Amino acid sequence: MKFTLTALLLALVTTVASAGESDIRKSIESGFPGTRITSIAKSPISGVFEVATDGPQGPLVIYADDDGEHLLVGDLLNVKTKRNLTRERMDKLTEVKWDSLPLKNAIKVVKGDGSRKVAVFTDPDCPYCKKAEGEFNKLDNVTVYNFAYPLPMHPDAGRKAKLVWCSKDRTKAWQDLMLKGIVPTGKSDCENPIDENLALGEKLRVDGTPALIFPNGKRIPGYVDAKRLDAMLNIQNDKSAKN
Repeated sequence: MKFTLTALLLALVTTVASAGESDIRKSIESGFPGTRITSIAKSPISGVFEVATDGPQGPLVIYADDDGEHLLVGDLLNVKTKRNLTRERMDKLTEVKWDSLPLKNAIKVVKGDGSRKVAVFTDPDCPYCKKAEGEFNKLDNVTVYNFAYPLPMHPDAGRKAKLVWCSKDRTKAWQDLMLKGIVPTGKSDCENPIDENLALGEKLRVDGTPALIFPNGKRIPGYVDAKRLDAMLNIQNDKSAKN
């Protein structure tokens, strides 16, 4: 019976074959098929290594002792600075280059001058996506790029996404669907990017909706209310403008 790396590490401790970076690499990659070590580096704790992995469930940061006998999963915090070092590293590992996103495949909603930007992978039948759409609607001076991303658990979501894409006014059709529950009429067999969106989401390991991506590459999974989102848009877009 095979277990995923994440499931086994949630037990907090596991044995690695022998000491040394090469042995840690060999043991993890052979013991957990499909897992790839992307980096091994010293952590702020003496004698402890930070190990970044990439496997079927996406990037993961774990820690190994210096003799390679144990692994630990969890958040490493700096008490003095109040920084979550593990979260910072994970944010870096899961960054998405904004310029790599095929924005032409998204349903574009512009509010005000549209100067602030965010992309979202969203499912027409996802309750939290509809709730998120309501929060986006409260914002001003923002451009939201909606990548229709119908999840397997919602069998009719793909049809609805295609109906929106085939509509004469996609933006209105999208907002009518998400905010008012009005399903577009018309054809759903026009050329559309839904399959491309699904492939992109799989590549980026988007496993739930809504999933937000900001211009500086930061990702936020799940629903965010308008007040918090407004602050995040200011921070993320300001950082992006400075880079």
